[in-house]
Amino acid sequence: MSEVRSPAERDASALRQSADVLVVGAGLAGLHTATLLARRGHDVLLVDRRPGLTGAIRTTGIFVRKTLDDFPLPPEFLGPAIRRVVLYPPGLRRPVTLDSARDEYRVGDMAPLYGAAARTAADAGVRIALGTRYTGRSGDISLLAGPDGPTRVRARFVVGADGARSRVARDLGLDRNRHLLIGAEEVFEVPGGEEPPAFHCVIDPSLAPGYLAWVVNDGRHAHVGVAGYADRFPDGMRRALERFGASAPGLPGVDRPDEVERRGGPIPVGGLLRRIGCAHGLLVGDAAGAVSPLTAGGLDPCLRLSELAATVLDDALRAGRPDALTHYDGAALRARFRGRLVLRRGLAQVRTPAVAATAFPLLRTPFGRAAARRILFGDRSFPTS
Repeated sequence: MSEVRSPAERDASALRQSADVLVVGAGLAGLHTATLLARRGHDVLLVDRRPGLTGAIRTTGIFVRKTLDDFPLPPEFLGPAIRRVVLYPPGLRRPVTLDSARDEYRVGDMAPLYGAAARTAADAGVRIALGTRYTGRSGDISLLAGPDGPTRVRARFVVGADGARSRVARDLGLDRNRHLLIGAEEVFEVPGGEEPPAFHCVIDPSLAPGYLAWVVNDGRHAHVGVAGYADRFPDGMRRALERFGASAPGLPGVDRPDEVERRGGPIPVGGLLRRIGCAHGLLVGDAAGAVSPLTAGGLDPCLRLSELAATVLDDALRAGRPDALTHYDGAALRARFRGRLVLRRGLAQVRTPAVAATAFPLLRTPFGRAAARRILFGDRSFPTS
């Protein structure tokens, strides 16, 4: 039988809990940051409010070629390579097809990928506490709520990897995402077909205001989704997804099963935030706005920013100087996003199908196709720090 302790004794025990770094959020950004710090000899506690990492998945899981080249992702959890992107105007007539000579995308099976990343973190020495919520800060103490009740943890630094609406960002007085899209998709198995794996993108403000609707069909799974500005969906996002799913391209002869996996959530598109670090901690992943403002791709930048975060934290811990975190400067990196931020503002102004359709004659020109290829097949997803 476990010992029964008074509230005062429990509080005293909790106060003795400590870590070099508390990481809040066990997405890829949080897991990667925690693993790198643990490998450098630091005591890392990683918490996530989910009781398991295989549920409540939000990302489509698209990995670009540079990520596949630079990070050791388990190949058994990656779908077939995709070399083709098809861009559709409203009405789906006369699409623009772009083919690459290289493998450009692979879609991850995110549940086992998260599991593999968690095992890698644990093997590196990260202490992982699932079903544990970060509830705030009191001085230099982080307040957690887990299966065994409230816990108070003293950590030298806190890492906010807790998503687009980060509570850690608020508590540390850092910048927070203000420009958000909302996305939703359905995922289901598909039989292998004769068509090559492809990424189908539909630009139609009546379906996806300010962004796009998509079908990613790699011959194993289909991801059918829409995203846009929440206040611009004329009949709501769920209705937009239903309408798109009824006639979505890229699914010839595929019957949608009754049981599908549903995903969704906010997508920050305001570019990397300016103030993402302070003397008490820093932000990574969606919490830092580390998502392409134009394509909303987040997995590559989340891994790259996590490497910078781990390096800065390692320097601060070894030197015993919190001011070392001043090198973690979102404003300096943000400057590299100027072009994509301009294009994001332009796409946000496309409010009618007629306006969207006017862009496609340009996309069919050599200049337009070259620009689209640079965006979709380019080597630079995130600035080199």
